[in-house]
Amino acid sequence: MSENHIEPGHGDSVAAWATVSIIIAAFALGTLFFWLDIAVLVWASAGLAGLGLVAGIFLKRAGYGVGGSKSKH
Repeated sequence: MSENHIEPGHGDSVAAWATVSIIIAAFALGTLFFWLDIAVLVWASAGLAGLGLVAGIFLKRAGYGVGGSKSKH
């Protein structure tokens, strides 16, 4: 790599970690509930995945995203 290479961060932030963690947990729970044939909880898990995305957007706007005011530099 050249010395002028700028690392974009690749999502190494609180917002990225929280978003991915919530969505992975939602998919894992959704898979379990699908296997157990509990349709209401499968849909609740889908809703949780959507909330994970909303949480990530909120955290990024709050300054916890890559290059944010509250993230590591």
